[in-house]
Amino acid sequence: MSLKLSYDELPIHLKQCLLCFSAYPEDSEIQAEQLIHWWVGEGLVQGKGSKTAKELGYSYLSELVTRCLVEAVDRRRYDGRVYSCKVHDMVRELIIRIAEEESFGKFDENGRQEMTDYSLWLGFTSEMNPEILRKSSKLRTLLITSANDEVVFDRHIGSLGSLRVLDFSLTKLAKISTEKLMEWISSLKRLAYLNLSGVVGLKELPKSFRKLRNLQFLVLARCNELVKIDHITSLKKLVVLDLGSCLLYLPSGIEKLSHLQELSGFNVASDSRSPTGFKFCDLEKLVHLRVLRMSIGKDSEITENEREVLLKLKKLKVLAIDAQDCEDSNISTMLNIVLPPPSLRELYLRRYHRDTLPTWINPEKLPYLQYICIENADIIDFQTSPKSVDGSVFRWSIEGLCFKVLRNLKLDWENVEKDMPSLQYAECSDCLNLQNFPRPKDNLPIWRRSVD
Repeated sequence: MSLKLSYDELPIHLKQCLLCFSAYPEDSEIQAEQLIHWWVGEGLVQGKGSKTAKELGYSYLSELVTRCLVEAVDRRRYDGRVYSCKVHDMVRELIIRIAEEESFGKFDENGRQEMTDYSLWLGFTSEMNPEILRKSSKLRTLLITSANDEVVFDRHIGSLGSLRVLDFSLTKLAKISTEKLMEWISSLKRLAYLNLSGVVGLKELPKSFRKLRNLQFLVLARCNELVKIDHITSLKKLVVLDLGSCLLYLPSGIEKLSHLQELSGFNVASDSRSPTGFKFCDLEKLVHLRVLRMSIGKDSEITENEREVLLKLKKLKVLAIDAQDCEDSNISTMLNIVLPPPSLRELYLRRYHRDTLPTWINPEKLPYLQYICIENADIIDFQTSPKSVDGSVFRWSIEGLCFKVLRNLKLDWENVEKDMPSLQYAECSDCLNLQNFPRPKDNLPIWRRSVD
C-alpha cells in the first residue's frame, strides 16, 4: 500500500517516466543515458527555461531515486548524478500492473512482457521470438534489453511505422543485412532516438537516412567499420550526436546542425588530412552546444586565428579533450589556443604527455568550473593557490576532482585542502608524488571533506 501511495503522490511527468521501467526485465541494470534518451524521444521530458530536456531527464531520475522508487547502482561520486539504476522487485510488480491498466503493455504471470496489438513499449529479450513484432503497428519504443547476437529481425520489422525510439546497442545484429537494416530504419519517419552502438558491418549511412527528419538522438559509438556519415547533415533536429571514436574525420556540414547540444567523437583535422571536412573553426557555428568531446593529436591543426572559437560557445558546460598520447610539442601550442568559455562546469583531459598544463586551466579563466578530471598525463604541477590579476584574486570553485596516473605530479594535499575551500570530493590514484593524501581504512583512493 505504501508503494502505491508513493506512486499516487508523483506528479504526472514522473509517473510516466517510472512506468518506462516496466519494459526492462527483472533485476536489469539500466543505463541512465539510454533511459533519458528514451524519455526525451517519446516526448515525456521537454526542455524548460535554461535547462535542456536531457538535463531535466537527469533531474527526474534523481527525484525518483530520492523517493526510493528507483535504486542507483552507479553514480558520479562528487554530485550524485546517476549513471545506472534498477528497480526493486516490489516496485516493478507495481509498475507492470499499472502499465497494464493504462494499456502501455501486457505481462505474463512471471512479469515477462508479452506483445499485443496495443503495446506501446517493448523490451525485447533473448527469449522472445521476432514473430511477435508482427503485432506491433502501435509500438513506439523498441529496446534490446538483453545481450543477444543471434536475433534476426529482417522478416518482421516492416510494420513498426510508429516507432519513436529504437535501441539496438545490446546486439551486434550480425545476422541481418546491413543494407536491409538501414533501408528499414530510413522508413521510420517518426524516429527521434536511434542507437546502433556496436552494430557490425555498418560502413556508411545511406542517402535515405535524410528521411529521418525528426531524429534528435543518434548514437553510433563502437561501429568500428563506419567510414562515412555524410547524409546526417540533413538531420536538422539532431540534438545529440555520439560517434565514440569511430571516425577519423567528420564531414563538412556538421556546422549546419544548428540545434546540436552534444557532440562526441570529433577528431580535430588539418587541412591536409581532411581538406573538405569539418574543422575546428566550424565549431563556432554550433552555438547551442553544451557538451563537446574531442581528440587532438599529431594530425590535428588549430591556428592562432581560431583562439576564440570555443569562447563563442557561451552555453558550453562540458569539455573533454583526448590528446591521444601525442608527444609532439605542438600539442601544447594547440591546447593553449583551445580556450573554453568561462561558463564551463566540467573539464576532462586525458592522455596528455606534456609537463605543463594549458595556460587557461586556472581559476581566472574557468571561474565556474565545478569538476576537473585529468588522467594519464605527464604534468608536473597543478596550481591550487588563488591567482591574482590586476589586483583581483581568483579562487577555484571546484567541488570535485579526479587525478589518475599522474606519476610526475608533485603536489601536497594539505595545500589542496587549504587553497580549494569548495572542494568536497577527490579521487586520486597512481599519483606517486602526491604527498599527504589521506587513506581511509578501506584504502580506497578517495577523499571527502569532513563536516565540522
